Formats: sequence, C-alpha cells, structure tokens
Amino acid sequence: MVRRNLGQSTRSIYLGLACLSLSLHVLLAFFCLSVLQTACVFPTSSSSSSIPRTDTHHHESVSQSPASDAASSNKLQRRPHDEVRHKPTANMLHHKVRGSLNEVAEKSKKLIGVGKIIQKVDGPSKLEALFKHPLYNLPQPELQQDDWLMRLKTEEDAKDTESQEEENEDIFPDDSEWQSNSHEEGYDKVTWTTDVETHPPWLRFHLGISRRELYNRKDPNLAQLTHYLATQRILGAVQKKGGTQLKLLISFPNYGQALLKPMKQSRHAETDVNLFYFSDFERHNGEIAAFHLDRLLGFNRIPPVVGRLINVTTEIKEITTDRRLSKTFFTSPAGNVCFYGQCEYYCSVEHPVCGQPHMLEVSLATMLPDLTIAPRRSWRSPWRRSYSRTKLAQWEKDPAYCDTVKQTSPYNQGTRLVDLIDMAVLDFLMSNMDRHHYETFEQFGNNTFLLHLDNGRAFGRHSQDEPSILAPLQQCCRIRRSTFLRLRLLSLPDFRLSDIMRESLTQDPLSRVAPLLSEPHLSALDRRLAKVLQVMQACQEKHDDVIYNDIEGHDQGPRSAVTA
Repeated sequence: MVRRNLGQSTRSIYLGLACLSLSLHVLLAFFCLSVLQTACVFPTSSSSSSIPRTDTHHHESVSQSPASDAASSNKLQRRPHDEVRHKPTANMLHHKVRGSLNEVAEKSKKLIGVGKIIQKVDGPSKLEALFKHPLYNLPQPELQQDDWLMRLKTEEDAKDTESQEEENEDIFPDDSEWQSNSHEEGYDKVTWTTDVETHPPWLRFHLGISRRELYNRKDPNLAQLTHYLATQRILGAVQKKGGTQLKLLISFPNYGQALLKPMKQSRHAETDVNLFYFSDFERHNGEIAAFHLDRLLGFNRIPPVVGRLINVTTEIKEITTDRRLSKTFFTSPAGNVCFYGQCEYYCSVEHPVCGQPHMLEVSLATMLPDLTIAPRRSWRSPWRRSYSRTKLAQWEKDPAYCDTVKQTSPYNQGTRLVDLIDMAVLDFLMSNMDRHHYETFEQFGNNTFLLHLDNGRAFGRHSQDEPSILAPLQQCCRIRRSTFLRLRLLSLPDFRLSDIMRESLTQDPLSRVAPLLSEPHLSALDRRLAKVLQVMQACQEKHDDVIYNDIEGHDQGPRSAVTA
C-alpha cells in the first residue's frame, strides 16, 4: 500500500516537472522571437552617427539623401569585413583581446561628443533666401568651348584614339605588365564612358571647372562630392611633400583623392597674441569654414572641403605605404594613438597629432586636376608679407604702393586687380594673414579667377582684427560692383553674415561633434564686414572710380548701397 502511494506521488512530481519544463521552453521561444525581431530594426544612431545626414533643401548644400545615408551606414557596417584583407598586426590582435575595433571606435566617438543633437536654425532658411537673391543669380554669358578647363573627347577624337590604340597593339604584344591599374587590389574597376552618369563625383567636379569659376553653386554634384569625401572608404594615406606643417594625401577606391589636414587644437583655442602669423598652427575647421565663407560671398574659388571623423589606426597607420610616415606613430601615455610625420616645422614628437584614442577630426579638401593635365601658375602676391620678425614689406612702408602695382602686368589690365582685392576681403573677414602666393590655371592665361587655396591659418583670432590684410583695398580703392553689393547685402539684418555662416556650417558632418566656429568667431565676421564697408565709404569720399562695374542693370547703385 505504501509502495503504491509512493509510485503515484512520484508520477505526480514527474508530471509537474514536465509541465514546468514545457512552460519554460514556451517562454524561451517567445523571448528569442522578440530578440530576433528587434535585431532586424536598423539603429537610428550607430556607427553612421559620425557622418550625419544634413538638410537637402537646395542643391548647393552639403547634404545626403535618406537612400545615400542608408548606403553609407551599410558601408560602415561592412567595414570590419573589408579590413580582413589586411595582414594581422600586433595592434589588431590587441584589439581582438579587448573587444572588436568597432566597440573601441564607438567609445572614442562618445568621448569626443559624436551624436550630440545640434539645434536647428529657427524660422525660415536665410541661406536659401540668400541664394535666391538676384545678386546670386546674375545672368552670365554662355561659356564657349575654350572656357572649360577639361572636356570629354568628341566622336572624332575617340576614333583617332581607337586607331592609335590599334597601332599600339601591333607594336606591343599583350602582356600582364600592361594591365590597367583598375585591377589593383582595393580599386574599383574603371568603367567610365562619355556618359556623365558613369563618372565619379571628383571627375565631374574637374569637368565643371571653367574660366569663370571653380564650380557652379547650383550643380547638384557639389552635394554628391562632399558626401563622397565624407563617406567613401579610405584606401591609402601618404604624407604630402612640401609645406611647413603636416598634410596627408588620401586615396579612395575609384582614384579620387583629397588633401587631409588634422585637428591639432581645440576650436575655442585662440592664437596667442605674441605669435607671428607664420608661427601659427593650421586649423582643420579653418579650412572648412573658409570654403563656406567663399561660397557665401559668391566667389566659388575654394575647392570643396568637408569635415570627417577618421580612425587613425585603421584608416592611416595600417594602410599607409609611406614608410617615413609610419615610423612616426606611437601611443601616448594617455593611451591615444599619435603620429607627427616629417615636415619643415611642426612635425616632431612635441607636436603630435593624436586620436581619442583612435578617432580624429580632419578636413578633406577636394584635389584639383593633376598638374600634368591642367598646369597651374603660381603668382607672388604684391602684398606678400616679409615673413621676417624685424623687416617690413614695401607695401607696409609706402602708402602709394598701389600706383606701382597698377602699372605692372598683369594688374594693369583686365580683372586681376579686383580679383586680388576680392581675395583680400575674404582674408580679412577670416583673419588670414598667410597669403603669400596665389595660383591660376595656365590654360586660361590672365583672364580668369584666382584660386583661394591653403586657408588653414584662418579663424585663429576673434578678439581682434588685422587691418593690414585690407591694404590692397585701402591703397587701391577699387572693388567689383557685384562683390560690393553682396557685402552690403550680408550686412542687412535679413541676411546677416554670422547667421548665414552659422546655418551653412551646420551642413558639415563635423557640426554634430561641435559647432565648427564658436560664437565669438561668428560675431567677428559681422564686425569685420562693417569695417570693410567703412573703408569703401572712405574710398568713395576721396575717389570717383572706386567701383569696377561687372554687372549691368541692377536697380541699386553702388553709392546708395553704402549709405543706405
């Protein structure tokens, strides 16, 4: 009897355990299903947060479409698989022990503030209203064939090339040594044709350079180009020769290139008043802000520049083929990956460029066509500084210096003098004293615009202005009518330069980290603009031929524009 009762109780226990086990399995199944469904939803802020989407209200903005943003996010998510091709190093193995490289990068991004929400500009877009203004949409004569820097081959040219290639095939046998570079590891296979749609953005930019300007502000390729610079996988990094400070030449899979300048100091750091202009550090945000300011002034003479967060380890150190550069990498006592390169001045272990611990802010400037394809001429500026601690330049000692310049070629004819004064106004607004040379494309001769290159020393000091930068305007009292009217427009409350500049800079990817220009720098723009207009008013009180009339039929005269 007792044995029968024990058997029944045992069966009851087994049955209870079986029911409990079944219930746990059902709960586990529901939990796994919910986890899988959650994993299928793409995160709104992940690795792509370092390359944020920007507004797409107008073609000229530095922006991304939702589709391109998703594509860039997918590319970034595939990065670890792409990097498997590289040979494992001790540094990579070290990261495997501590966790994946993506986790390290995410921690670095949090340290430097990536993903912070930037306040949007309240009210209607002043930037859009500015670019819709008639002064930014002046009618221009149609460009002729010889007004373009580069052009696609015509059908006749293509036939001549084909016949020449056939002759070469008879002379040179087929050999693997003559393979196209497109077969190299990492590079995209070149399939470009005469169809513009097959060209990468950097090539479209080159084909858009004309005698009149470096790019057309309304060209939708401008947004594609800056998005390309901010998102494309970096294939190579070598140090660019020449110059006083560190610069890198960055290569992309489809043969595009960009000039990299790294972050060396905080945006809020102001240049010491005791430093000479040639002793100042170059600033990556200065390069970016200079491009935006040049565009807002209607010049379009600075190659497109965009900010980007890069991984010093995976996107420079592990892929560089520059042995001299690779020898300068080290890990700082704080655990940050640093390098300093080799250059004339600030390339030493005392002046390193460091990630936090791997992530680094940089500016990427679009490269101009190769000099073998489009040669450029370098001109020494008549208002070049002495670059001496004791000596003054001639223009600093002679108030009538411009009279001599006006009698010297190429400033004695054409638009070269007012082109130079345009550049002086730009430099004064951003407080750039380091303008010793400028360049032009040889193909266009003297009848073309000036390239406003190398602006790394801009926006270094906001608390004071440097009036000597305006010497060309003060001594020559000559300016383009279109430039003058745009300056006057940017001084009005509806188009205040600081407001327009702030809005324009929010379109750059690095604005998610922090504003590219601090508020004191933005306020300085308004203050300096007022001083430019004061100089213009003083010139008009002394001279009659101040305005070089490059536009006709505008309803507001230059003199009334100053006094209004």
